[in-house]
Amino acid sequence: MNEDLLARLQQFLFREDNESLVGKPAADEEIAAAELELGVPLDKEYIQFIKRFGGAYAGLSIHAFSNGSSIGRETVTELTKSFRADFMGTSAGDMLNRACVFSIDGSGDPIFLDSEGRVFICYHDTGESKILANSLSELIEQHFDEW
Repeated sequence: MNEDLLARLQQFLFREDNESLVGKPAADEEIAAAELELGVPLDKEYIQFIKRFGGAYAGLSIHAFSNGSSIGRETVTELTKSFRADFMGTSAGDMLNRACVFSIDGSGDPIFLDSEGRVFICYHDTGESKILANSLSELIEQHFDEW
């Protein structure tokens, strides 16, 4: 993730009026435990984000282990395991078994990172997956707007 984007996020998230949008930074131990439990390595850009901001808002909610109060309580581990169970036995389920779910869209569909750092969404109603961005930073650039 480039430093300009991180600086913009930091300036926005660390404003006093946005404290509910930023969580507690993730610890190396939490990251290692999640990778072990999920059986997949977490994306490097995602790790960079959560080590700085925890679960935070960046144009969309990005869940980690300790989220800002406006993000919701679900951890990345809980989201991933829940959606893996929901989509078990489908082609989307196969993708989710090799990915981590870090967000949910307004319709309750999981947004996840695959092993190559690409961002996908999986639609409950059709079971189809669609690529949203080639990286987490690209997704954030598409959605993040300081107000």
